[in-house]
Amino acid sequence: MPATQPVDVGIESVRPIRSFHARRSRIRPSAAAALERLWPTWGVDIDENFDFRQTFPPSDPVVLEIGCGMGDATVAMAAADPLTTILAVDVHTPGLGVLLRDVDRRGLKNVRVAECDAVTLLSEHVPPGALRGIRIYFPDPWPKQRQHKRRLIRPEFVGLATSRLVSGGTLHCATDWRNYADQMLEVLESEPGLRNNYDEFAPRPDWRPVTRFERKGLSADHEIKDLIFTKLDVT
Repeated sequence: MPATQPVDVGIESVRPIRSFHARRSRIRPSAAAALERLWPTWGVDIDENFDFRQTFPPSDPVVLEIGCGMGDATVAMAAADPLTTILAVDVHTPGLGVLLRDVDRRGLKNVRVAECDAVTLLSEHVPPGALRGIRIYFPDPWPKQRQHKRRLIRPEFVGLATSRLVSGGTLHCATDWRNYADQMLEVLESEPGLRNNYDEFAPRPDWRPVTRFERKGLSADHEIKDLIFTKLDVT
């Protein structure tokens, strides 16, 4: 089962300020039951005993989804690509319960779930070159100017994330905040280990399901921006 509180280990060289608030809304009975029943099978406890290579052998292509929310997009992408394992990470326990419930209902075998901070996971537990892809869809935009330092997509984090991708792996971000989209583009294009797959922003890929946060953005007349970058071959 997840810990009572999400993992929050300060990684000063990467991000001294947390980019998230733990979200502990009331959990529905079905989600609580799913956590209790399914966590031993599909849950991943990120602690000192966690061994990424033991959990995910090198022959197993793994995509890390940071901020899976309620998991509706995760389930759709996992169902569409059963040969790829999705490691879905969030700090919202009720959402993880809903995700596990829906994964079980769909009979999916290629989703693992973890409750932790993405920086801690990447910096302390994921080996270099271990991930086929990283997906960050609609991260907290921290819209106020004084909050921008809390945004996840910053040079230090992108450098860390890039190092964990296999050559040819993909870093895919999406946001409905134009100010954040412009910042993402600047930061990602400044990372020497990445290549933009498009001139600037990517056309919205058909295979990316519409998320709940995306629907909220669209209802507020926000413009959706996708950014898709590939890790360069360093050999």
